[in-house]
Amino acid sequence: MDERRKSKRTKLASRLIVKRLDAQEDHEVEIDIVDVSKDGVGFTAGKPLKIGAVYEAFLTIWTHEVIHAFLQIVRIDLLKENHYGYGARFVGMPEMEANRIEVYQTVAENLHEDSEEGNE
Repeated sequence: MDERRKSKRTKLASRLIVKRLDAQEDHEVEIDIVDVSKDGVGFTAGKPLKIGAVYEAFLTIWTHEVIHAFLQIVRIDLLKENHYGYGARFVGMPEMEANRIEVYQTVAENLHEDSEEGNE
């Protein structure tokens, strides 16, 4: 499989709540984030979401701050019965919020490199 991502992905221990914008649905879906980049997010959920649909999201990041974003579902995988893997891209995310994700990636990489050097 060819890698098509434009930005590096980082694992993020966080959760978010999504609400669908382009339909009359008004329920919230809790999801678990697998990885995140400045362009999008990979996550899992126990409920089916629609490919191409846009969802409002409130992403809690490592600093416990909340990023308000909009996600468009671009990939869906059935992982097991009633559990799905998703790929979504950020739609209309302010550059400042995307930069916060990039800063985290840089800090996390430096910490990882420092811990590897300490183990040598």
